[in-house]
Amino acid sequence: MYSDLVEIAPRELKFIFEPKKQSSCTIRLINKSQNHVAFKVKTTSPKKYCVRPNTGFIKPRASCDFTVTMQAQKAPPPDMACKDKFLVQCTVVTEETVEEDITSAMFSKDDGKYVQENKMRVILVSPPGSPVLSPINVGHSDLPSYIDSPREDQVHGNENISSHQEGDVNGVHNHNGRYQESLTRDQVNPLNQNTPKELDENVKEFRKENADMQMEGKHAQLETRKHDEEMDLVKDVASMKSKIIELERKLSEAKDTISRLTEERKSTAQERESLQRELVMLTSKKGGRKVRVGFPLLYVVTVAFISMVFGYLLHY
Repeated sequence: MYSDLVEIAPRELKFIFEPKKQSSCTIRLINKSQNHVAFKVKTTSPKKYCVRPNTGFIKPRASCDFTVTMQAQKAPPPDMACKDKFLVQCTVVTEETVEEDITSAMFSKDDGKYVQENKMRVILVSPPGSPVLSPINVGHSDLPSYIDSPREDQVHGNENISSHQEGDVNGVHNHNGRYQESLTRDQVNPLNQNTPKELDENVKEFRKENADMQMEGKHAQLETRKHDEEMDLVKDVASMKSKIIELERKLSEAKDTISRLTEERKSTAQERESLQRELVMLTSKKGGRKVRVGFPLLYVVTVAFISMVFGYLLHY
């Protein structure tokens, strides 16, 4: 009815193994249907891995990522072969479903519900430039047939990963490890017809290719480091620009404040000068009134003359 609900990319969990260091990889789930899909991630070694998030739901034609972190290990397993496996279960849910509603019972097939199951293998690879990265290990990490072989069981298989399947997969792994060694010898000396000179040339060519692969790994690390440094520089420049903009804003506010205070001071000075002029005018007016309080000279002379005439007449 639903066929494949979700597409998984990549189809394998590949970890770069370094002793006493954690390693992580990200898996993307792409909802190919027109329904809301819930998913749950299981593993055969829950104490060894941390999955975030281990449950969730995906909207139609949308995608969701989950990250698997492998805890630090003291030493790699023999031949870098890992038997751990993961199971991704997906089923259709209603549009109202939220992450808190997702439980293990939702992925049960007892009631005939369709549950898509995808089994994923864990592959360990050595870091670029490490002497552990031999052609045999490269062969282990680059064989996609290990992952695609249980394709039929991913849709119609059982919920648990049986030990019989683990044995079959592990057998293929060991067989391919020996095949890689024999293939390398056949590449160097196919059908035992090559001369010693041709043998040396083939060995040199193979070593050169291996060295080129290591150089490419180092170059990728340098590019990543350079990119990180450029991103840090861009962040620093952006931070400096924001600080400069903030300083310019504060400087503009300070200029406006200084201009406003200058205008207020000029206005205050003008008001003070106006008050001083008014005070001088009032003072001058008050002095003029004091002069006018006494008798005029003409009035005094006239009164004296009349008094003399009146006295003379009275005398005679």
